[in-house]
Amino acid sequence: MIYVAGIDIGSTYSKAVALNERSEVIGKAVRRTGFKLGPAAEAVFDELLADARLERSQVTYVASTGYGRYSVPFRHTQLTELTAHAHAAVHLFPGTRTILDVGGQDIKAIRVDEEGRVKAFRLNDKCAAGTGAFLEKTARYLGLATDDIGPYALRSTNPKIVSSVCAVFAESEVISHLSNGVPAEDIMMGAMVALGGRAVQLMRRVGLTPGYMLTGGMTRNVAMIRALEDSLKDKLNVAPDGLGQLNGALGAALLGLRRVQTLRAEGKPIPPTAAQAGDGVRSAPRRWSAMAARKSAEPCRTGGECPVAAKIIKPPLEQAA
Repeated sequence: MIYVAGIDIGSTYSKAVALNERSEVIGKAVRRTGFKLGPAAEAVFDELLADARLERSQVTYVASTGYGRYSVPFRHTQLTELTAHAHAAVHLFPGTRTILDVGGQDIKAIRVDEEGRVKAFRLNDKCAAGTGAFLEKTARYLGLATDDIGPYALRSTNPKIVSSVCAVFAESEVISHLSNGVPAEDIMMGAMVALGGRAVQLMRRVGLTPGYMLTGGMTRNVAMIRALEDSLKDKLNVAPDGLGQLNGALGAALLGLRRVQTLRAEGKPIPPTAAQAGDGVRSAPRRWSAMAARKSAEPCRTGGECPVAAKIIKPPLEQAA
């Protein structure tokens, strides 16, 4: 029996999915990432193994994705979030053409074709007011747990729109509404309506091709789904059994399984993991690095301003995925 794992190290949560050779989900795990990405990867993998009732030696292949995909030392390959999300979305809902992924620190809109290939995407990572982290912070101001946000917001009868597009100003707006006696549920729902409007605008930039799917942690929030559907004026597909939040990990696992099946059909061995190949644990590398360069022909100017030379730093070579 073949078992593969997909690990998605996000900025806020780390997710993992285990599949058997029939592409069936046999294990899932979700935990907060924290600031140490390597240990987060190990911890979520251990939780996955426990949930799937597998030993580490039984897992044939591991594919990583997400913000911290290079920090998974036991990976065989890494994949971009866009590739992973697109593949899983079309696997779960073949009619998917436009994906909205609301993460902890960013929002992604992705347009895909019938094969799950990315045709266009837009990313909003400039302001936290449009992310799940902002909603969680707003909930803490209101004394709510994360899992209570959706049901509580659905009690709203008159949503109070949080209009600021900057997270700092939006937080001040929330506090102002509270001090003016606005019901907490109206503030919470208003924040979601505002987020939903901004998210749909991002989707318009890739083309609103029917066949919409929502992924990410917001799939657990019934009020957020309603706000998005109201803004979109259409239905959003949401994966069952909590797989919406694990969509990236599922995509990585599915592509990992495809690679294993291809290698075996060709009679080729499974490549070593990143640690075995000497890549070690590292965070996502920078492609560019700037360094001050003092040259005799171009001395530093008054005030310490020096000429700058830029060089390309290539990402680490991965084993064939």
